[in-house]
Amino acid sequence: MDTLPDYLTPELDLVFVGINPSIMSARLGHYYANPRNRFWRVFNACELAETHLSCEMDHQILGYNMGFTDLVKRPTRGVSDLTISDYRQGVQELKSKLEFYQPLLICFQGITAYRQYLHLIGKDSRVVALGKQTEKIGNSIVFVVPNPSPANARFNLSTLIDWSRKLKDLRDDLKQDT
Repeated sequence: MDTLPDYLTPELDLVFVGINPSIMSARLGHYYANPRNRFWRVFNACELAETHLSCEMDHQILGYNMGFTDLVKRPTRGVSDLTISDYRQGVQELKSKLEFYQPLLICFQGITAYRQYLHLIGKDSRVVALGKQTEKIGNSIVFVVPNPSPANARFNLSTLIDWSRKLKDLRDDLKQDT
C-alpha cells in the first residue's frame, strides 16, 4: 500500500508530525482523512491558516508555510500494528528530514509519537508532557499537542483546540522574533 507524501520545504513555520498514516488516509491520499479524526476541526477552530482547510486540501498547507510528515510512513489500522523496526527506521528518517528542512516549529501529534522519537534517539523519554519541549531537533523548537485521533478519547475537542491555540500563539510569537 502506498503511503502519504511528505509536504515539506525548507524553513517552514510549522511542521505537523503524526505517528503514521491510517489505512483510510493512505487509500484516500490525504492527511487526517478519517472523518472521525479531529485534526481538521481543531486546525480550523484555532485559525492556524487564514482560510479553512480540509483533508482534500492538505496539499495547500505549504502555501501557508506549514507542512506534514509522519514518524513512521507505513500505513496501519492503528499504532499497535507498528513494530520497533518501523519506529527505528522512521525516527532516523524523520530526524534527517527535519534537520535538513529546518522548520521554525515542529508539532508532534501526541505524546506517544514524541516519546518514541526521544527514546530512539537515546534521550530520556520517561517524562514527556504536552506543550513546548526543552529538546530541539536541530534548531527547531518542538511542541506536543494531544493526538487528534478518534482512538484518543481522553481529550475532548475543546481541550484539543486549547492546546492548538497555544501552538498557534507560540508560532506567531516565534515569527515575530525572526
